[in-house]
Amino acid sequence: MKQFIHAYDTIITVEKLLKAWEEFVRDKKKRKDVILFQAKLMDNIFELFNDLKKKTYRHGGYLAFNISDPKPRQIHKATVRDRLLHHLIYRELYGYFDSKFIHDSYSCRIDKGTHKAINRFRDFFRKVSKNNTKTCFVLKCDIRKFFASIDHVILKNILEKNITDKNILWLLSQVIDSFSSNPTGKTYGVRGLPLGNLTSQLLVNIYMNEFDHFVKRELKVKYYIRYADDFVILQNDKMKLRDILSKISLFLNENLKLSLHPDKVFIKTFASGVDFLGWVHFSKHRILRTVTKNRMLKNLAKSPKPETVQSYLGMLSHGNAHKLSSVCKLFEHMR
Repeated sequence: MKQFIHAYDTIITVEKLLKAWEEFVRDKKKRKDVILFQAKLMDNIFELFNDLKKKTYRHGGYLAFNISDPKPRQIHKATVRDRLLHHLIYRELYGYFDSKFIHDSYSCRIDKGTHKAINRFRDFFRKVSKNNTKTCFVLKCDIRKFFASIDHVILKNILEKNITDKNILWLLSQVIDSFSSNPTGKTYGVRGLPLGNLTSQLLVNIYMNEFDHFVKRELKVKYYIRYADDFVILQNDKMKLRDILSKISLFLNENLKLSLHPDKVFIKTFASGVDFLGWVHFSKHRILRTVTKNRMLKNLAKSPKPETVQSYLGMLSHGNAHKLSSVCKLFEHMR
């Protein structure tokens, strides 16, 4: 198996830390913690570099805060120093791991995203239904408490299969073990990655890549799409999907210590309307999910900035939303 060949000393350099800083600071220059760090930038860079070189680096704590868009979540924000390191790790590891991911994994990847995922979903429907001449069934699943359930030992074992450099593994352990959703770890082992870390986005994809390859290689599923903890499988045979469901549930539980959300698993026909990634998909059209529509209108009423309006118009262009687009445009003239 092809492994990550770069050594720790080639990754941890002042030059690469400065490059990571340029990317990190791009849209954060007015934030107080960033301003303070930048006031003594080179001192801070060299201090971090020396700690990493000597392996005396220890990840700091997190500032927790809640958001409710689109649903209630708790975000954990690391210090500027640690987030700078997250950017460096992400830059150095992304290319290698992205090359190992399946084509139809769409979350937090360059040239992927929700729009490409929903278009792929439509294309899969057309293939399975033979251009809407046969019934297409969809198995839709969601993983329960996804980020909070990532098992640290399992994640580290997956990383060890791909990375031989012990120092890189040590560094990744510092980041992984900096957070836990169950600090005691008495029942299941230490679990959880923080929503808010750039590294978390990559690490959950690395974790779920085990599942993706199980679905594609072991179960031989042809029409499968995953976006983070949300995934769909399309088939003509409803009984086949039930069989697949039992196998994937067992794999997730035994191999990754994950479980499917009992209220968010269903098998239904595509024609009856499938809710996936903010849109309800039908055979010949897709409409915006009601919750997504209400959130958009609420945000526009609160802040009808031209850039916000244009962002939503871009989103609406991917579905059948002519009336909503017209309403959206009205907000631009309310300023």
